[in-house]
Amino acid sequence: MKDSSIDPACDRAFGAATAAEPSEPLMWLNTDRVLYVGLLGAPSMRTFGAYSLYLSLARPHRICVEGGRWEEASLSVVPPYVPHRIVSVDRMICNVLVEADTVRAADLCGALRAGRGAIHDPQAVQSLREALLRFRLGSTRRYASTADFDRAFFGAALPARPVDRRIAQVLARIKDDPNRHFPAEDCAASCHLSVSRFLHLFRAEVEAPFRSFRTWQRARSLLYFVTRNSNLAAIALDVGYPDSTHFSHSIRQIYGLTPKSIFAGCRRLALYGSGAAALPRFAFH
Repeated sequence: MKDSSIDPACDRAFGAATAAEPSEPLMWLNTDRVLYVGLLGAPSMRTFGAYSLYLSLARPHRICVEGGRWEEASLSVVPPYVPHRIVSVDRMICNVLVEADTVRAADLCGALRAGRGAIHDPQAVQSLREALLRFRLGSTRRYASTADFDRAFFGAALPARPVDRRIAQVLARIKDDPNRHFPAEDCAASCHLSVSRFLHLFRAEVEAPFRSFRTWQRARSLLYFVTRNSNLAAIALDVGYPDSTHFSHSIRQIYGLTPKSIFAGCRRLALYGSGAAALPRFAFH
């Protein structure tokens, strides 16, 4: 199945680039966005703390959101903290993540705002494939800012989510150092709030429980390490997990894949972007 309204010239160019570089997985990321083009594997149920956009590189994928019916599409979207499964006959897929703490649902645009599950929008498929093609053929493969990334993939910078300044400070600390343990009691004290009031305010401002956000940020930080040539036990400690068992269980709950499978699939990954201050820079181009 092919989107009939996609511009033939763009489609041919994208197909040529894909055919010329069939085994070139890549990822660009900062603390607010992720662009991943690489192996999908065979994930079980996965739950990301971000708006997740899946774009097929060739043949359509199939997606099941929250145990609902399976749908087939070249483009699909899953809201934050919503469990889903995805399968594809193609080995590689494009996945874009937009962090939920950075935007409000009402301010989303295009395919991100279309709902959940399969999105049947040939123009959106064309636009995203063009953006991906420009990135892949670019000389530097860099975006100076989150706003530049948004403009490239969504046509405009997404409006920043307004957040209470106290909660914004907590968000910044966690995202700057996601491998560190941040007890709710300490965060509440820094905001001059009781623990119960802090947890209530955090959920109201971020639309996610404090623990869920913290768990997601720690698991997300694994992405900065996927090109690292170290044993998984050492990486588990670097990412902030107390032991390998906890590490493996938590990562599988988030990504639907074990850490071993993730690292095996990223052996040839080219990693681009900028990360949190506490994370290693040696992995980046």
